[in-house]
Amino acid sequence: MDRIHAMRVFVRVAETGGFAEAARQLHMSPPAVTRAVAALEETIGARLLTRTTRAVKLTEAGGRYLEDCRAILAAIEEAEAAAAGSYATPTGMLTVTSSVLFGQNYIMPIMTEFLDHHPQVTGRLLLLDRVVNLVDEGVDVAIRIGHLPDSSHSAIRVGSVRRVICAAPAYLEAHGVPRHPADLAQHRIIAATGAWASLEWRFGIGGEIAVGVKPALFSNSNEAAIGAARSGWGLTRALSYQVGPDLLAGRLQIVLEDFEQPVMPVHIVHPEGRNASAKVRAFIDFARERLRANRVIN
Repeated sequence: MDRIHAMRVFVRVAETGGFAEAARQLHMSPPAVTRAVAALEETIGARLLTRTTRAVKLTEAGGRYLEDCRAILAAIEEAEAAAAGSYATPTGMLTVTSSVLFGQNYIMPIMTEFLDHHPQVTGRLLLLDRVVNLVDEGVDVAIRIGHLPDSSHSAIRVGSVRRVICAAPAYLEAHGVPRHPADLAQHRIIAATGAWASLEWRFGIGGEIAVGVKPALFSNSNEAAIGAARSGWGLTRALSYQVGPDLLAGRLQIVLEDFEQPVMPVHIVHPEGRNASAKVRAFIDFARERLRANRVIN
C-alpha cells in the first residue's frame, strides 16, 4: 500500500463526508477509495471512519489521525515545492539591507560576486543604520547584528561581533595601555555619537562595570571616529567588524579585552521561510558561506 496515497484518500473522504464524492474528486473508482481507506485502517489497527447508509463520520481515533495526516501531507508538499524550486534559475530584483559600515565592507562585495554568478538577478542594497521592516519595505534579505526579537521570520546565524575599545599602537606606546576600564579617565577618548550616544560605557558579562567617559572629541560618524583613532589621536569604541581590516593590518589594537561584554550574533534574516524564491535561497546560501568564512565576524 502507498501510505501517502492512502492518507490523501482518507483526508478527502473525511473532508467530503462520502466515498463517492471523494472518488469523483480524486478521479478514482468508489471501490478503489474504499480499499485504500480499509487498507489504511488495517495497517494502523484502528477504525477511522464509521459508515452508514447516509453518511461517513470520523471516529475519535479518526479525528486525531486526520489532523496528523493534514500536517504530514502539508510538510511533504512544502518539501517537494522547495526541492523543485531549488533548481530554478534565480531571476528578478533582489533587495538586501544591512547597517551602513557592515554593508559597505562585507555585504557589497558578496552582492557583486553573487550578481556575477547570476546575471539574471538585479541587486538592490539598502544601507541604513535602523531596523527595516522587511515586509512593509519590500526587502528580501536582511543582515542583522544583535539579538533578534521574536518573529515569524527565518534567521540563520553566520557569526558574531564584539564591542571593543581600540587605539593605534603609536598612541598606546606614547600614553600607555589601559588595564582597567577606570583607566579610561586618563586617556583621550573619541566618541562616535551615532552608535554610542551614552557617555556611560559598560563592561563585563552583565554590564556590571560602568564607567563615565569624558570624550575629547565627538563625531556623528563611526568612520571618522575610527579614522581619528587610526591616526594615533586617541581611543575609540566600535564594533569589531567596523575596525576589522585595521586590526588585521595592525593599524589598530584592542585593549581591555578581559572586560568586554558578551558577543552579539550576526544573522541572515528573511521573511519567506522555506517558500523563499530561488533568488533568495541562492543568495542566502552564497552569503552564509562567505560570512562564516570571514575572520572578522568569527
